[in-house]
Amino acid sequence: MPNKKYTIRVRIWIDEEQGPFLGIGRVILLERIKETGSITNAAKSIKMSYRQAWQLVEDMNKRAVMPLVEKIHGGKNGSGAVLTKAGEKAIKEFYKLEEKINRVISRSSYRISI
Repeated sequence: MPNKKYTIRVRIWIDEEQGPFLGIGRVILLERIKETGSITNAAKSIKMSYRQAWQLVEDMNKRAVMPLVEKIHGGKNGSGAVLTKAGEKAIKEFYKLEEKINRVISRSSYRISI
């Protein structure tokens, strides 16, 4: 049986001493907050508990230079939220970095026998 060529893709985490700051799960949460205008509804859409989503948002906001999500009054069920410009930039930069790393990795091809 001939060797088969596989593509290697990676997912990145941006860590600090306190632990992960941004990863694909947090980025997806940010994207859903932007779409739904609600932390609670964003959490539901990705099958995450609202408590965990709120904790992640609080953690990201506390550790970022500028808040990524801003809570607003009058949202549905009291959970209104908007993505700030810093939040939008975080999403964009995360995907840009992930793509750059994957381009570097894809320049090498690996063949393995299974």
